[in-house]
Amino acid sequence: MAESKENYDLTPRVAPNLDRHLVFPILEFLQERQLYPDEQILKFKIELLNKTNMVDYAMDIHKSLYHAEDAPQDMVERRAEVVARLKSLEEAAAPLVTFLLNPNAVQELRADKQYNLQMLKERYQIGPDQIEALYQYAKFQFECGNYSGAADYLYQYRTLCSNLERSLSALWGKLASEILMQNWDIALEELNRVKEIIDSKSFASPLNQVQNRIWLMHWGLYIFFNHDNGRTQIIDLFIQDKYMNAIQTSAPHLLRYLATAFIVNKRRRPQLKEFIKVIQQEHYSYKDPIVEFLACVFVNYDFDGAQKKMKECEEVIVNDPFLGKRVDDGNFSTVPLKDEFLENARLFIFETYCRIHQRIDMGVLAEKLNLNYEEAERWIVNLIRTSKLDAKIDSESGTVIMEPTQPNVHEQLVNHTKALSGRTYKLVTQLLEHSQGQAAR
Repeated sequence: MAESKENYDLTPRVAPNLDRHLVFPILEFLQERQLYPDEQILKFKIELLNKTNMVDYAMDIHKSLYHAEDAPQDMVERRAEVVARLKSLEEAAAPLVTFLLNPNAVQELRADKQYNLQMLKERYQIGPDQIEALYQYAKFQFECGNYSGAADYLYQYRTLCSNLERSLSALWGKLASEILMQNWDIALEELNRVKEIIDSKSFASPLNQVQNRIWLMHWGLYIFFNHDNGRTQIIDLFIQDKYMNAIQTSAPHLLRYLATAFIVNKRRRPQLKEFIKVIQQEHYSYKDPIVEFLACVFVNYDFDGAQKKMKECEEVIVNDPFLGKRVDDGNFSTVPLKDEFLENARLFIFETYCRIHQRIDMGVLAEKLNLNYEEAERWIVNLIRTSKLDAKIDSESGTVIMEPTQPNVHEQLVNHTKALSGRTYKLVTQLLEHSQGQAAR
């Protein structure tokens, strides 16, 4: 079983697309779940920390890993270098930091960046060197693990920066800081700002733009599975043509997270059909229990296969750093997404099975749903009550009898109109992009 858990782990695919600081929460999760030997995780942590300024943390892990009382001399020397460099950057940025800490002075700033730069130069003798020093100071604070300070300074830097490339770099840093502080509302706002720039900016090469989209989707996983509206947001982002193309060409493992969002999000059922087509296209290039579950239900109508995949999906969810978030409830620890996923997965099986069969044996259906007979009967009775399904249970024969339903003409017309509107919008967008490209030439 341990081997299969490791096979489900997407860390080797996800980590290269994250800032190294964003990898630490993943390693903490893997260590807690004991998916890998403790020693191996600690070595990974030290390897990551060696490329940051979080020297004290690295020293503590080194002592724990090697059961030593003192840290090695090179770490001690590195710590002294970090402290000296921090002091130097603090002094260089001091004039601007002092200005930003003065509420009355900050009120003099306007939306016009050029005015601000001129005003700072004339009244406070603050020029490009001090503004650059603020960026370096903020970046250093981030590398030291002071994400709150980094977020504040990077925000202020962006209000003064006139260099688009450097401003985007600062925005990525601000996004990472908010994620690491678990400020999900602010993080979502920053994510949308980065997306807007990526989609509108002129990149040196199309591949560079695609890579930025892939990074954004990976970073967004933290937000999508923690923010209250995240499971809708992930569908709205990933299903867009340009982002879906990036997934299919360079990051098919992200299909796991999109599939999960579709299964637990009832409001996005109309878009599920389009996603099923993607699953069919990617069937041979990427395999994942959650993606395969949808294929079993909606492509192959293989309900025995879907039942087996449900068990695998449960393992995947509890051992995935983004899906397996645990909540302590008294003496118990639960994974809320797992329960929600299994409930909706059973509903998918039930609805699809019922569309194919008019009379269903309760025992067979219980087996398909991974429930015993009594649990299945209670579950279906509750479903019929709450969802107003046109069905009844024949207790004597132990069957569920589905009444044939006539298609609602109004609903069909609305759905067709929506689909036509979507295709028209897509066509107009492609024509505009083509005409702009021709004009640019």
